[in-house]
Amino acid sequence: MSKAGIKLKSMRKIVAKVDHSSKLRTNIPAGMAMAGPPLGPVLGQRNINIAAFCKEFNEKTKDIKEGIPLPCRVHVTSDRNYELVIHQPLTTYFLKQAAGIQRGAMHSKLEVAGKITLKHLYEIAKIKSEDPPLALMNLQGICNMLVGIARSCGIQVVRDYDPKEYHQFLEERKLVVEAQKQELLEKKNARMLRTS
Repeated sequence: MSKAGIKLKSMRKIVAKVDHSSKLRTNIPAGMAMAGPPLGPVLGQRNINIAAFCKEFNEKTKDIKEGIPLPCRVHVTSDRNYELVIHQPLTTYFLKQAAGIQRGAMHSKLEVAGKITLKHLYEIAKIKSEDPPLALMNLQGICNMLVGIARSCGIQVVRDYDPKEYHQFLEERKLVVEAQKQELLEKKNARMLRTS
């Protein structure tokens, strides 16, 4: 065996083994982890004790308002242990809450679903900067990212707005949302009639 072959063999022993353990990414509502679907079967496939996981998750999220969707990362090891990392709520959740809307725009380029101010955007960026994936980004980069996400939801970022005018806008928007829901329902029913 050549000297290069011997060195290569010794290097293989030194290099750490690749971690092929299972990783799970999911959104779980705060304080509402249950053993039933959709969470239970996913945890069961990875041989995690479902009851213990739900109890631990609910205990960690007891201080957060119930029902807020939290992105979770679960790293499962080969000996059935797991490491649970809970991130801040979803960016779209924060943006919709700041805008005072329940759902984004159906056609984000053609309609405005809501409005937020630069102050709202900055506060959301400060909260999201605590997330591990965004920890190395500066606030300006996070704000730019949030502007793009807001635009995709149909939320307009403005310097300032009049609360009375915005309240009137939201009332008008409710009528548009109801019309869109009715349109979707009619399309769904028409599709059901064609298949039967």
